[in-house]
Amino acid sequence: MAKNGFKIIDSDMHIMEPPDLWEKYIDKKFRDRAPRGVTSNNVRDLRLVHPDGTEWAHKSTPKNDTSRGKNFEAKQDIFGNDAARGWTSEVQLEAMDIEGIDIAVLYPTRGLRALVDDRLDAEFAAAIARAYNDWMYDFCQQDPKRLIGAGMISPYSMEDAVSEARRCAEQLGFRAIFLRANPLVEHQWQSDYYDPLWDALEALNLSLGFHESTGTGKNQVGERLEPNFMLRRVFAQPIEQMLALGCFCGGGVFARHPKLRVAFLEANCSWLPWLLWRLDEAWELDGDVFAPDLKMKPSDYFKRHCVVSIEPDEVIANNVIEQVGNGHLVFSTDYPHVDSRYPEAVNHFLKLPLAETDKRKILWDNCAAYYAM
Repeated sequence: MAKNGFKIIDSDMHIMEPPDLWEKYIDKKFRDRAPRGVTSNNVRDLRLVHPDGTEWAHKSTPKNDTSRGKNFEAKQDIFGNDAARGWTSEVQLEAMDIEGIDIAVLYPTRGLRALVDDRLDAEFAAAIARAYNDWMYDFCQQDPKRLIGAGMISPYSMEDAVSEARRCAEQLGFRAIFLRANPLVEHQWQSDYYDPLWDALEALNLSLGFHESTGTGKNQVGERLEPNFMLRRVFAQPIEQMLALGCFCGGGVFARHPKLRVAFLEANCSWLPWLLWRLDEAWELDGDVFAPDLKMKPSDYFKRHCVVSIEPDEVIANNVIEQVGNGHLVFSTDYPHVDSRYPEAVNHFLKLPLAETDKRKILWDNCAAYYAM
């Protein structure tokens, strides 16, 4: 398939997990604790609850009901039939055909909040991740050449994280694992706590995708903006992604792990030139004291290791290409999220004031390299 002459990889397409995913797939030891999805008149209800009905993860205040307004009503019309058919693999492939997507790497929706709950212990969190990955493997079997999984990894135990990353690569055929950009444990990303996982990803040739969620988190910047969900949507994801990128480029992670590949997804890209400039300036001023392991500028580590996703209608992104180059952006539709441009995401992107060579790199080449395809 090629749309207007372009082959396309969706770097970050989402699925809608069935409400009973964890009840069906989790180890029977944890079945009586498994999270359950909520269904309602909102065809994209993202909530999870405990078996006793209480909210699974801390949620933004009740005033933040996104099932209101003209954007919600429009998406209800677009996604209503997809929901009625159960968001199946067939539905996913049809959505890809509508957009003109050749290959999609699949990330979660409900699953972005599955590991954010105060009742979790490390063993239970690892079981939640394994169950999701088993379901994702089955989901992709409809067309494993076009549907590629990104595996859920629990950060609560590095032994569990490494074991599951190995299973994702060697048994499930996934190309990446994902983590929330907002750390869920009391270790920032530059901490050596995570080094066993980064070592494993290098050895397994697995990519790491950072993905944040607007609605839930632990000590997330968006919580400061309650109860205004509009403002939370503006700031929560890009700010958390910027912090994560800074930790990796300026905190020595890439200096210790020269083969690691990392993507920062669904958080815009136009902030990137400023952030890299700011990191380089800080390194020049204070790097000898606070970043002695860095042998290059933080921006050089970014260029060696990273990609960032561009929004389909991010018209100011040409500034990124001018200052950083065209080799570090990847494309995604964000289907089926409420703020996605589906079913016109690719059409929006193709209208951006970018050179054809830049579009080709963003739609295919950069993503294929990042996911080691």
